[in-house]
Amino acid sequence: MDAVASPPRRGPDFRELYTPKLITVLREGYGLSGFRADAVAGLTVAIVALPLSMAIAIASHVTPERGLFTAIVGSLIVSLLGGTRFQVGGPAGAFIVLVASTVDRHGLDGLFLATMMAGVMLAVAGFLRLGTYVKFIPYPVTVGFTAGIALIIFSSQIHDLLGLTLTGKEPAELLPKLVALAGAAGTVNPAAVLVTALTIGIIIALKKLRPTWPAFLIAVAAASLAVAALSLPVETIGTRFGGIPRSLPAPSLPPVSIDRMLVMLPDAISFALLGAIESLLSAVVADGMTGRRHRSNCELVAQGVANMASPIFGGICVTGLIARTATNIRAGARSPVSGIMHAVFVLLFMAVAAPLASYIPLAALAGVLATVAWNMVEKPAVAALVRSSRGDALVLLVTFALVVLRDLTTGIVVGFALGALIFINRMSRAVSVEAHAPPVEEDRPDTANGARVPYDASEASDPDTVVYHISGAFFFGAAATVGTVLDRIADQRRNFVLDCSKVPFLDSTAANVIEGAVRKASRAHVRFYIAGASPAVRRMLLSHGVRQPHARYGASVKSVLEHIRGQAAKGSHGHPIREH
Repeated sequence: MDAVASPPRRGPDFRELYTPKLITVLREGYGLSGFRADAVAGLTVAIVALPLSMAIAIASHVTPERGLFTAIVGSLIVSLLGGTRFQVGGPAGAFIVLVASTVDRHGLDGLFLATMMAGVMLAVAGFLRLGTYVKFIPYPVTVGFTAGIALIIFSSQIHDLLGLTLTGKEPAELLPKLVALAGAAGTVNPAAVLVTALTIGIIIALKKLRPTWPAFLIAVAAASLAVAALSLPVETIGTRFGGIPRSLPAPSLPPVSIDRMLVMLPDAISFALLGAIESLLSAVVADGMTGRRHRSNCELVAQGVANMASPIFGGICVTGLIARTATNIRAGARSPVSGIMHAVFVLLFMAVAAPLASYIPLAALAGVLATVAWNMVEKPAVAALVRSSRGDALVLLVTFALVVLRDLTTGIVVGFALGALIFINRMSRAVSVEAHAPPVEEDRPDTANGARVPYDASEASDPDTVVYHISGAFFFGAAATVGTVLDRIADQRRNFVLDCSKVPFLDSTAANVIEGAVRKASRAHVRFYIAGASPAVRRMLLSHGVRQPHARYGASVKSVLEHIRGQAAKGSHGHPIREH
């Protein structure tokens, strides 16, 4: 008898999936006390974001104000439309490598176009509900690409950390870069090294002694004062870039054409992939810190809109920022209003203090990024993964090596594929097939004390019956192993019982293997029984033609064996089993 399909479960409402958290907060009731807490948190994050945004922009081969534009526009839109209460958007260190490479190859207009295309992809991914699947990226992959990004960020800052003078353009690839930097080792600027040491020293000291103080901003301010007071010969934002503007630029679109979009497509895909991973990973971290749940697809839509809007106002790639989101939570944020206030405060700082930015030494910003790169490496996680298993260590090292030596997208894709293969291998080994003939062990209640005791096979089976037990998820990874065992159906056995009571999942490849075993049994005039199959497993088997008269189903091995005994006594095996 075919199993009846259960009615499909009703999924979450579309409006629930895509309602921004800001709307949810306002519906719940938002008062003055909440606004005060959010304003303080937004100010705290803005103080952290000011030096970081400029440093990330400079490392990305664009002018420092581009980072501020991104922090303003990105944070505003992500907080207005996002699926988390505490997410802070803006420029991320993880994008430095991709942005710098795109600018070097295609110019600023190419970067703007690729960013807008990535925004469209992110929004579409959100509406297609693909955000749910980003969480399936293996943990060793995220640790590996984060460590790889950290190394590349640090290597990109060596030039300014040491105040080196290069004869030509600094190569983008790591190994040629290191060769070029080694060739310029004789041009080290002692003043730049002093500023770097001062900046990093202040950051480390404040993190230990005054962890609540804005270490980055204080360190950059102290380094700027030292350079101005001592007239140190180091490069500053003013000497290299001529300062920063006091307001956002007028909105404008980059040149758009089909040919140009095709050229920028690979970069756009890389931006979208990394943006989705970074933003949703940040949302997961926020959930862990607050006990709340984010709306992943709504967050992707918000990230998409932010990336479409940022280039219009001269900004670069936007994503959710783990460090600044965590700072936002620790500062007492209660809603997305804190992210909106963060954008407002960055805009006010730029309007009021833009002239002072000209005095910031580049060595100080390089020191900030060097510290960020060090903190990005999840050192305990790396050690744990290396110790835990060879497979995880291999995924980690391959991802790290490809990110450093190839590119970020290749590292993520290959790491994910390798992690999936290792998982499939582990799952396939977890599937076991055991034969019991004629003794078949199955629990039955002991009439004396109610305990479970082994089922006495001598009461239930005959020498012409063999029982195979499959345990574990039966899928394509284990199909070859299980298929080899099922091929051993012997002609001298008249009854073949396949116990599927411990099979939680069965895919089409596995169903095809069983269907082949059923056909072979039919040709050999062996009666094939399937016992204990769940409704989902049974539906899959039925859809692949595993049905009467070639295969019969029973609720358990016990009921099948009783049926076999009863039919043997009657001299007939043609009636279906009565399921209990």
